[in-house]
Amino acid sequence: MTPPPDLDRLNAALDRAFEQPDELGLTLAVLVVHHGEVVVQRYHGDGEFGVTADSTLISWSMAKSVTHAIFGILVRKGLIDIHAPAPVAAWHTTPGDPRAAITTEHLLRMSSGLHWVEDYVDDKVSHVIDMLFGDGTNDMAAYAAALPLDHEPGTVWNYSSGTTNILCRIAANVIGPDASDGGEVAMREFLAIELFGPLGVVSASPKFDAAGTFVGSSYLYCTARDFARFGELYLHDGIWNDNQILAEGWVAHARTMTPASHVDDTHDYGAHWWLWRGGLGAYDTYGCHGYEGQYILVVPDHDLVVVRLGKTVEAHQAEMRANVTEMVLSFLP
Repeated sequence: MTPPPDLDRLNAALDRAFEQPDELGLTLAVLVVHHGEVVVQRYHGDGEFGVTADSTLISWSMAKSVTHAIFGILVRKGLIDIHAPAPVAAWHTTPGDPRAAITTEHLLRMSSGLHWVEDYVDDKVSHVIDMLFGDGTNDMAAYAAALPLDHEPGTVWNYSSGTTNILCRIAANVIGPDASDGGEVAMREFLAIELFGPLGVVSASPKFDAAGTFVGSSYLYCTARDFARFGELYLHDGIWNDNQILAEGWVAHARTMTPASHVDDTHDYGAHWWLWRGGLGAYDTYGCHGYEGQYILVVPDHDLVVVRLGKTVEAHQAEMRANVTEMVLSFLP
């Protein structure tokens, strides 16, 4: 039988998260699901934020893992072959275009070889800022797909929000191929019926660009509880209430390390999911990560999902991650 959490250790970590913003940044919500039950939830209810259990908060790049789930459903339904050349028309119109060799699997693993700079410091070259807020904002997938190839597909890992939005355009074309609105309505219905509805997620608010593409790189709003439900889907191998939501083996796909993706001593990259190492064990923990410290961590060996939402600048990210790690460790024997 699994021992109960170390409540003293857990509460100390929670107190530090909410009471030491100068060291860890602003924590807006923490929610923990253990053995299918919500055992911890705490919110920053003061000041301008006034966060409660009903507040919907931004995912930032945690939405990338939702994009992975979209493809898990398409694969289950037999609607796409991820190992075939990615169906991006611009890459297949000119004979000899080297981008025609990019597969959907390359995109899912951030190893397409496309030129991209993912930099959130706006005094430097940054494709992600230009895509989200500048020249690319009206059609983010087209912006990213128009970039040249720097490397042979499958040989170099390069984290890219543009890559995710190319995937979202591919998915929209599969789900609503004849849609006059770019597929926005079809994608909203698909998400509601195929993913969020079965999980009981009622707060989800995905955002779309002017071309009708879900901005799956960055823009999904949910309550902490609904983000946790998404984590539970991956905790349970893509199955919810005995129903296979994701393709068989799709969670293993997310958890399989992408070659050359070793980021640091703590993290590697799978397929639109991060793999945790170090103090939490080699790949025992995997997670959705978002800008400024959004996390859904899944620990299958301990039947555990931890959600942390907040606003933490880069200078305090290491301390904040250590704090979240402390919360997880309080549940481990």
